[in-house]
Amino acid sequence: MPTAPTPAAASPDAPASADPSFLSRVRRTPFWAQIVGGLVLGLLLGYLARVQDVAWLTTTLDTIGKTFVQLLKLAVPPLVFTALVVSVANLRNVTNAARLAVRTLLWFLATSLMAVAIGLVLGLLTDPGQGAGLSTEGLKAPEKGGSWIDFLTGIIPTNIADAFLKVNVLQIVFLAVVAGAAILKTGEKAAPALRLSESVLELTQTALWWVIRLAPLGTLGLIGKSVAVYGWDLLEPFATLTADVYLGCALVLFVVYPALLRLAGGLNPLNFFKGAWPAIQLAFVSRSSVGTLPVTRRVTERLGVPGEYASFSVPLGATTKMDGCAAIYPSLAAIFVAQVYGIDLGVGDYLLIAFVSVIGSAATAGLTGAIVMLTLTLSTLGLPLEGVGLLLAIDPILDMVRTATNVAGQAVVPILVSAREGTLDRAAYDSPTGDLLDREAVATPAA
Repeated sequence: MPTAPTPAAASPDAPASADPSFLSRVRRTPFWAQIVGGLVLGLLLGYLARVQDVAWLTTTLDTIGKTFVQLLKLAVPPLVFTALVVSVANLRNVTNAARLAVRTLLWFLATSLMAVAIGLVLGLLTDPGQGAGLSTEGLKAPEKGGSWIDFLTGIIPTNIADAFLKVNVLQIVFLAVVAGAAILKTGEKAAPALRLSESVLELTQTALWWVIRLAPLGTLGLIGKSVAVYGWDLLEPFATLTADVYLGCALVLFVVYPALLRLAGGLNPLNFFKGAWPAIQLAFVSRSSVGTLPVTRRVTERLGVPGEYASFSVPLGATTKMDGCAAIYPSLAAIFVAQVYGIDLGVGDYLLIAFVSVIGSAATAGLTGAIVMLTLTLSTLGLPLEGVGLLLAIDPILDMVRTATNVAGQAVVPILVSAREGTLDRAAYDSPTGDLLDREAVATPAA
């Protein structure tokens, strides 16, 4: 009787197609490794473009980086609006919602004060603007800066469409909170509006997950362009300021937050970093708290924060909680600009910096850069707004660590509040998952 062939018996001459494809191998590579690969390749290509003066390579890197950031910004208006509408409307499902909201805001304020204090101390100890040797001749003030009048009156839009078309996040937040409160008040009659917001939020987050998967390419372009255009010579006059910003953010990120988790929440800080690292690394690359929002919310829930509370606190934090951009950086930058221009700051000025940093953090809007917050600080202190021009070139390098600090704080506060309220899932916190971007998150974004 003839013997049937064995299907699984593959000969040495089996076709090469049986091997995993290059694309499959890339997909199986941990996301953090993809980010690091993009970073290293971007540094090499940027250095090559600068040394060899390869114009087309510089343009290509610039285009890749700009496209990635633009894709993130594209999702900002619908994401912020629907996320806040849904979160405010769903507060009816949260026990003691008012108390949770107040405690969240109080922790936002407390951690911002700690961050700005670190920035001021570093600035006073190191004098970042002394000996910088920067010329202020010919510098122009930004065409549009921040002022308290603009900040206060600008919260309420004169035209709803303009708030979305011009991506004024502060106005979008105002509209979303009003709409969510109206849905909450109206009840069942507003159920169709809530379902529509939930559907748009789901669609936006799904599309944003696709953009997030492009972060390694975005890293390559953004880092490569910075090296190609500015090179390493840029760091020399800003060396002290750059070191101060990175050190200040590191102190908040790796000292203040862990201390609060341990002392105020009774939690192991290492578990926080294991679980929150996907959001922190994406924030470092994308330089956008709002663009990182879906990841921040997912890791916060994975670390044991109840979904109903996370859906409120994380979007709120992504638009108002900026320890890096609105606390550490403005305090250091104000001292830097004052020293470059030879202006002495007094105790009252430092107290004013702390006030601006805590109250005006919403002006940073969760987008890349902190120019509005910086101009708000300088104008409040009476410092030359032309000083902003000194910092524009170095801003992308500083913004990476600032945004990573922002996002870490946006995850820490909900965890602290939940822990102190007794609603944190301790088992989930003690068994964190650090591969959020490598598994189901791409296929099933957070609802």
